Amino acid sequence: MNRKIVSYLRVSRESQGANGLGIDAQRATVADFCARGGFELAKEFVEVESGRNNGRPILTKALGHAKRIGATLLVAKLDRLSRSVRFIATVLDAGVEFRAADVPDASRLLLHILSAVAEAEAEAISARTKAALKAAKDRGTQLGGANPACRNLTREAAQVGRSAGAAANRIKATERYADVAPMIRSMRDGGKSLRIIAKVLDVEFPRATAWQASQVSRVLNRAA
Repeated sequence: MNRKIVSYLRVSRESQGANGLGIDAQRATVADFCARGGFELAKEFVEVESGRNNGRPILTKALGHAKRIGATLLVAKLDRLSRSVRFIATVLDAGVEFRAADVPDASRLLLHILSAVAEAEAEAISARTKAALKAAKDRGTQLGGANPACRNLTREAAQVGRSAGAAANRIKATERYADVAPMIRSMRDGGKSLRIIAKVLDVEFPRATAWQASQVSRVLNRAA
């Protein structure tokens, strides 16, 4: 079996591509995957492109290179490739071995299912956002730059807004993981590593994307 890997990393904005935001995390995930599986990273391809855009010239180059050297194309997370079932099906049919580090042992069928779940989730979020914006406009609410309250905020006021939003997000996250926190604490108290706990959660509490050790750590911190 060829142990060579061609990695494909993607970010959505130029700013992310320029300062490495998002790329470094994907690169670390790829490195960890190669180290654990005994793979050799032959070449890395980075693309700055929206996930909604199926025109991916860098991905085409990555697929071509992987095919030429008989390597496996690897992405750090399946949704970094796309949330489109049709797009992922096209990649799977490109004649190149394909794997996602967040679901390393996933079969073709499971990859299709996961991409379908991600696509449905993205569509639902978009529909809810559009409905909320329409309802706000129907009530006469001024949105975005048209709302004077959104302009010319002092630095202090902007900071207060960000802090309030962050606090609300923390509360929501704590509520969302209330069911799994006791189980996580019990396993951690029993000496289980964060990585092992994440693998157990993948079985007991499956999600569209695999649990990561960093997420387990955040749940523990919020439950403390």
